[in-house]
Amino acid sequence: MNLSDFSLENKVALITGGTSGVGKMMALALARAGAFVWIASSRNNADETLQEIKNQGSNGAFIQTDVTSTAELENMVFQITKESGRIDILVNAAGINLRTSAEELTLEEWQKTIDINLTAPFYLSKLVAESMVKNNWGRIINIASLQSLRAFDNSIPYGASKGGVMQLTRALAQAYSKNGVLVNAIAPGFFRTNLTESLFQDPEKLKNLAAKTMMDRNGEEKDMFGISVFLCSDANSYVTGQTIFLDGGFSAA
Repeated sequence: MNLSDFSLENKVALITGGTSGVGKMMALALARAGAFVWIASSRNNADETLQEIKNQGSNGAFIQTDVTSTAELENMVFQITKESGRIDILVNAAGINLRTSAEELTLEEWQKTIDINLTAPFYLSKLVAESMVKNNWGRIINIASLQSLRAFDNSIPYGASKGGVMQLTRALAQAYSKNGVLVNAIAPGFFRTNLTESLFQDPEKLKNLAAKTMMDRNGEEKDMFGISVFLCSDANSYVTGQTIFLDGGFSAA
């Protein structure tokens, strides 16, 4: 192995939810490592992310998609494959956490969360895996959570969906790894994203969360770079079916 094994030159990546939060952090990381990055979002709001990608000397494109629509997912894969030839890397980062109490939670809110956080990663992974298997190379990264292991307030559907993501990752790895398609998940600790913005507006709560890590700080964008590039590159040749907790030791404390 040499440093070139970490390069993503000539790789094509697709990242759902790539316009903000963890998805955007990973988009910038993979682009910086050389990948051409397709950013998928339900809203046409990728200009800032694409400009940041361009500013670091990388390339990318935007495609608008509703991840809850199987037809739109199928069309997205078709369009990207038509324009870029293939999809080498898939990052399922689109997510939602409605933060509704158990008493007020509705079946509609439950289903919406499951559809976005769990069903979409399953179906999109299934769609891209077919060509990855033919090429005998592929990387699929799901976004799990601390709630894959433990419960937090007002997050019943979110926690259930993220527990499902952890097991989905294992199951997809079992199905595809023998064909060169490695499937893993990253479970971030507390990073500043749209889903955690309310926490970052409460200095005392933020300080308490940092104190629960082994490093006495919450996550920063730079922390996402190394694990993202490693898991998606040739440098990773034997890690599959795993959920990597990128949380400063929060889950191990």
